[in-house]
Amino acid sequence: MTKSANSWSLYIIEASDASLYTGITTDVERRFGEHLQGPRGARFFNGRSPLKIIYREDGHDRASASRREAEIKKLSRRAKQQLIEQAAAAAAVQNE
Repeated sequence: MTKSANSWSLYIIEASDASLYTGITTDVERRFGEHLQGPRGARFFNGRSPLKIIYREDGHDRASASRREAEIKKLSRRAKQQLIEQAAAAAAVQNE
């Protein structure tokens, strides 16, 4: 596979009502900006605002990112929170 084939990322955004939005993109920062701006963002953010990116997985191809997005969307809120907490703990250990 080429490097560009693995340029997809999965992300979770916390919204102003404390809900969690999961999506995929090739540029997480750009996509977050689109969610902030409105028309090009997801309908999910009508009536709520994206606050921050709280989770991301990089290095996917489009198909694996889509599969992973579907897996995460099926998780309960608690399971999503555990996933986010585990990733934060792993990042903290790496930064020590």
